Amino acid sequence: MTLPSRVKLVDVGPRDGLQNEKQAVPADIKIGLVHRLQDAGLRHIEVTSFVSPKWVPQMGDNAEVMAGIQRQVGVQYSVLTPNLKGYESALLSQPDEIVVFGAASEAFSQRNINCSIAESIERFAPVVAAARGAGIHVRGAISCTVGCPYEGEIAPERVSLVARLMKDIGVQHVGVADTIGVGTPRKVQRAMEAALSVYALDEVSGHFHDTYGQALANTLATLEMGVWQYDTSVAGLGGCPYAKGATGNVATEDVVYMLHGMGIATGIDLDRLIDAGVYISDFLGRKTQSRVATALLNKRAG
Repeated sequence: MTLPSRVKLVDVGPRDGLQNEKQAVPADIKIGLVHRLQDAGLRHIEVTSFVSPKWVPQMGDNAEVMAGIQRQVGVQYSVLTPNLKGYESALLSQPDEIVVFGAASEAFSQRNINCSIAESIERFAPVVAAARGAGIHVRGAISCTVGCPYEGEIAPERVSLVARLMKDIGVQHVGVADTIGVGTPRKVQRAMEAALSVYALDEVSGHFHDTYGQALANTLATLEMGVWQYDTSVAGLGGCPYAKGATGNVATEDVVYMLHGMGIATGIDLDRLIDAGVYISDFLGRKTQSRVATALLNKRAG
């Protein structure tokens, strides 16, 4: 067991967390959330996606949000780009990283982006080539690496297949995502091992949803493998529109509390992070989904 001494967290709340919200979230609120996250010490934030507003209306203000951020030196700002048209629009906003996404499940790929896994990789190839040519880092997300709402359990071999396809087109990093939160520690370790058969340890990350309350356990299980990069979402924002009942990503606050309690550095100020979660939760008119934030807010009130 080789636990990392430091962990890098990518907060995906502004993009992955807010994209499924029914109520419109104004650009200034999203910008305010990004500012609060970077003030809390987050050094990598997934800000928005350049997708058709017809499919994801919540992200229709992508250019306005990117333009409104007061960028801090040392902070990476990522955007999701599903195709060349999205990439070309994103390029005007000068992102530090673009994210492409594929699934380890054929059925999920068809439902989510209306094409097969092979077709999705073909679609991403020119995007990756253009980004790499412009000196922009490219991260790939592999969804449904453990389970799929349509196919059920996913074999690790499917994860290594998609990782290999991504590697072949020049994707520099892959995130192993338990999109519907059905994973348990050994299953998630096997999915991570599959990605590690293609990518180096420094080129992989975990992305765990907490539908069944397993996200922290899955984070710990992969930490024990030496994995040191994770996607998390402030206040536990998020879900998946194609996975009925799937809840949000693991809360950034909960992961930070666990890591700090284990003596693992993050560079994040937990109190300021909780304030960022309260800010967006208050706007959405509901309580934070973070257990740690709830406990510490109760302590503050007491």
